[in-house]
Formats: sequence, C-alpha cells, structure tokens
Amino acid sequence: MSHSHDKEDSCCTSKAHNHEHKHSHDDGDEHDHDHGGDPSAFKTYLPAVVTLAMLLIGIAFDNIFKIKAFDVIRPYWYVVAYLPVGVPVLKEVWETFKNKDFFTEFSLMSIATIGAFAIGEYPEGVTVMLFYTIGELFQMAAVNRAKRNISALLDVRADIANVLRNGKYESVAPDQVKVGETIQIKAGEKNPLDGEMLSEKSSFNTAALTGESKPKTIKKGENVLAGMLNEEQVIEIKVTKVFADSSLSRILEMVQNATTRKAKTELFIRKFAKIYTPIVFFLALALVTIPILILGSEYHFQTWLYRSLVFLVISCPCALVISIPLGYFGGIGAASANGILFKGSNFLDLITKLNTVVMDKTGTLTKGVFKVQKVESNIDENEFLSFLTAVEAKSTHPIAKAIVDYTKEKQAYHAENIKEIAGKGLMGSVNGKEVLAGNVKLLEQFNIVFDAEINKIEESIVVVAIDKKYAGYVLIADEIKEDLADAVKQLHENGIKQVVMLSGDKTTIVKKVATSLGIDSSFGDLLPQDKVARLEEIKKDKTRVVAFVGDGINDTPVLAISDIGIAMGAMGSDAAIETADVVIQTDQPSKIVTAIKIGKATKKVVIQNILLAFAVKALVLILGAGGLATMWEAVFADVGVALLAILNAVRIQKMKF
Repeated sequence: MSHSHDKEDSCCTSKAHNHEHKHSHDDGDEHDHDHGGDPSAFKTYLPAVVTLAMLLIGIAFDNIFKIKAFDVIRPYWYVVAYLPVGVPVLKEVWETFKNKDFFTEFSLMSIATIGAFAIGEYPEGVTVMLFYTIGELFQMAAVNRAKRNISALLDVRADIANVLRNGKYESVAPDQVKVGETIQIKAGEKNPLDGEMLSEKSSFNTAALTGESKPKTIKKGENVLAGMLNEEQVIEIKVTKVFADSSLSRILEMVQNATTRKAKTELFIRKFAKIYTPIVFFLALALVTIPILILGSEYHFQTWLYRSLVFLVISCPCALVISIPLGYFGGIGAASANGILFKGSNFLDLITKLNTVVMDKTGTLTKGVFKVQKVESNIDENEFLSFLTAVEAKSTHPIAKAIVDYTKEKQAYHAENIKEIAGKGLMGSVNGKEVLAGNVKLLEQFNIVFDAEINKIEESIVVVAIDKKYAGYVLIADEIKEDLADAVKQLHENGIKQVVMLSGDKTTIVKKVATSLGIDSSFGDLLPQDKVARLEEIKKDKTRVVAFVGDGINDTPVLAISDIGIAMGAMGSDAAIETADVVIQTDQPSKIVTAIKIGKATKKVVIQNILLAFAVKALVLILGAGGLATMWEAVFADVGVALLAILNAVRIQKMKF
C-alpha cells in the first residue's frame, strides 16, 4: 500500500499526516523544531487555547455569575468559541465530501456538534469539538515522538564532506562525492559516506546505526559506514559508495518505507472503520426516527435527537484508527532504537508467530573474521601462496579476504579469466596455468586426485590444484559470536521450537558447532540450491512459520522464500539486506530474540487498545441510546479512550528489551 493512501484509509489521521510526512523527510536541522521552540508549534495549539478560554468564560457566566446580559449574546459567544476548532474540521468535511466520502470521523463530529447547537446545547457542542481537537493534537504529538525515535538517524547524517581535489580539501554536499575520491573526517565529525579506511586506525561511535554505545575500532583497509562518529584523530577514507547507496541512506529509506507495509490487524481495523462509520450513522438516524412509531404522541423530538447526537459522538472509531497504527509505529521505532530495522509492521506482526529459525553459519553465527592457521603445500610455499592469492584476490568471500590479508606482504601473481563455481570455489588462469581454489567438491568435480586424509580435517580448508594436480591446502579458522549460545537458549525460551543451521561448510564442522551451541539440527556441505531445497522441505510443514537468518549474496534466495528473511546488516551483502524483511544492524544473533520480544510487546499493546476501545464504546453506546449518558460521557468514550489508547501505544517506546 502506498503512502498516498493514508488519508483514504484513515480520515482520523489525516490532520497529523501532513506534519508527519514532512518530518520524515526533513533534514536533521529541522528536526529540532518539533521540541516546541518553533513559532508554528504555538500556532498549532492556539485555536484549542482560544476555544478553551472562551468555553470556560461562557460556563462561568452560565453557572456562577448568571448575568442576564450574557443570555442575549450567549449563542453568539459559543458560536465564536466553536469556530477556531470547528472550522478546520468543517473544511475536512468539505474535502471528503468532494471525494464522495460522506461517512468519516469529521462528518460524525460536525453533525453531532452542529446538532447540539440546534437544540441549544451550546457548551456541549463546543466541548465535543474542543476535546476532539485536543485528541488530534495528542495524536500528532505521539506520532511525532515515534517519528523522532525512528528519524533520530537523520541527526547523524552529515551535511558536508571534505573531499580531496587538486591537492586540497574542499567542502561539498555528500551527494557530489564520487566513488574512489578521498574524504577527510576530523575528530568529533560524522562520516558522510561509506568508504575504506586509509588511515592506520580510529575509534568510532556506531550507536546511530547499531544501537550499541560501545565504540568500535576500525583499522586500515576496513570498511567505515556513513553515520559513524569519528572519536579520535583526523582520518582519511576512500569512498566506496555514492551517497544514495550508502548504508545510512539505505537505512533511512527502509525506515521511512516501513509504515507503508501494514499489519493484517491494522488493515482490518481500517476496513472495519469504513464499514462501521456509515452503520453507526444510520443507527443514530434510526434512534431519532423509529421512536416516533413506538411512542406516538409521547415522542419528544429534542430528547431523541440529543440521544442520537450522543450516540454519534460515542461511535467515532478514532481510538481504533489512531492507536493501532501508532502501536505498530511505536514498535518499529523501539526496534530501530535497538539496531533492528523492520521493513513493515506486517513483519512486526508475523515475527510473533515465529516457531522455526534457520540460520546460515559463516558471518551469521560466526564473526566471519577468518585467519590462516596452517599452510600445507607440495611445492614452494611462497609460490603456492602467490598462485592462491592471485585467484582469491578477485573474491569478496571472508575466507578469500583472510588469505589475501595473510599474504599481503608477499608478491602475488596476476590472475585472468576468474570464474566462480557456485558453492565450490574459484578457477582462473595464473601465469598461464589453470588454478583451482575451493573445497574438496571442486577438486572432485575436475577428477583431481588428492590426499584422502583431507576429508578427516574438521576445520575449514581451501584446497588448491595447479594444472590439474593437487598442490596443497590452507587451514582457516573462524570464531563463533560471543552471544550465540545465549541467543539459541533464549530463542527456545521465547517460543522457537526448532533452531536449524544450514552451511556450505563441512558437515563435521557444522555438527560440532551445532552440538556445542544447543542447535536442534544442522546440515553441512550445502550449495546455495541445497539450502533452498532444505528450507522448502522445512516449509512443507504448514504449522511452521520460518525465519531464515543470513548475510551473504548466496543467502539471497533462501531469504526470499522464508516467511521472514533476517539479514545481518553490518557485515551483510547489499543483496541480502535488500531481500530481507528484517535487518539486524549489530550482527548479533541475540537481537533476533529482541525482535521477537518487541513484536510480542507491540501485539499485546494493539490487542489491549482494541479491547479497551470496543468495551468502553459498547457500554456508553448502550447508555447513550437509553438516555443514561450525556455528551460528557460521550466525549470520554471517544476522546478519552483515544487518549488512553495513544498513551498505551507510546509506552512501547519506553520499554526495555
């Protein structure tokens, strides 16, 4: 559903919508205006203040001072008091009528208050519209607060980039910097673009991107993301992505688009409101007309009209239509504050039903920071490493990076015609010789004879063949993430019945890791298509709601077919992040548990709001129809319940997960 449909879906929220939409695209400088220092903020509240002052003065003259002269101007006084809050609503009625939408929140309020004036209930007519406006202001404030929680990311977007051109640094807008250019970032400045560290090292505050306050040390050659705050010395960075493709821009886009993908509960309530509103309008009409047939001469039009107007005020679906989207919005905000990005409230809803979590191993469960532990070769070791590095230098895989890092002091040969063989490794031409580098399956594919003892090695290895002859292997070690064992335990405690690990790594390694972590089942030696087949097998059980957690390009197909795709954002590939439904910015598996808890808390608040709104409205509707509830009870049933629901929804953002 596109963002432009909001007004059509929910008349109740359209007043705040324009402010909300503007805010979501503002720069960080304008963000401060929401705190109340802006003159326009006072202007927003002025109509309600004027109406409240005039209403209180009118009630004082009616009930305390009782001056006869006031009786003459009394109707006019209340009409003038009504106008500041009433005119904007009447304008909305006119706009919705032009769009052939006759049964809206605005039309219900207008009919009820004008009807109250018609029967001489001036203070009550003004009060209903005033409290409706106050409810809208509370709603707007709550929406803006939720928006600020999410759009805090805008505050970390740097306005300028100091780029090296013609031997000197010049300040330009980040979107004018090209890939390959060098930028300088001083201590205390935000990094405007994604890039590679050219300086030796520096410490960065990554809280805006990951929600983690612990500083991160980044060394030469490592990636620095836009939005990170440089905490130490002046550094230089080589830009690797244009501004529009930077991690921060991508996060902002995901967050801003999240509200357009609605949860089923939210969509149902909006559809329900559009059916419910005309029904209560005709019921209110029936409440005026049907008693004529039953009571005959005892029928008193003014009494039944008043009851009908009370019925209209009570029946407004504002509490539902405002608080439920706000509840989901609060959940998305709470998640982003914890370094978790939901791409829509539908996924916030779906994650509460999750019962199976399937995970990739390398880079998801492990740190993906490989180190060469051992080199075994049949030829000169330096020559062996030169051949291997020439091929691996063309790959972005963490294992390839580890090999390149290990041999960076040595002279590498030049590789040509590099070809990736999915799930097996690489082949290419180096110094006129054909080089294969990958797992055992690669050598088996080309019928290359190798030492059978290699199959018994449990650690990750890269085997190499040169001109169809086995040349040796490199032993690689990866490290399990610190929070993983606890994350698996907590997943089981939070309703996950089965945790599964799928990996292209050797089955012996995969089984060993799974057993040590308490993972229920595991499968190794899988090609990308094998992972897809395994997940499809798991999904055949229709009782399962399956999440797949991955980080690499090869995980993209599995992320796409899972019920919820979860990508590790800090190390994850662009393709994985684009395909996923949820992005974990900290790369911590424990954040999956946090995401589930936030989803459950959000759903709980939404259900509470639905029950509260229906229960109070049903009770007061019955009392109103029976003449036992006045406009004052009606105001509470409508605006009061809406305010309580809004406050309950805002509560999500204050919760600790």
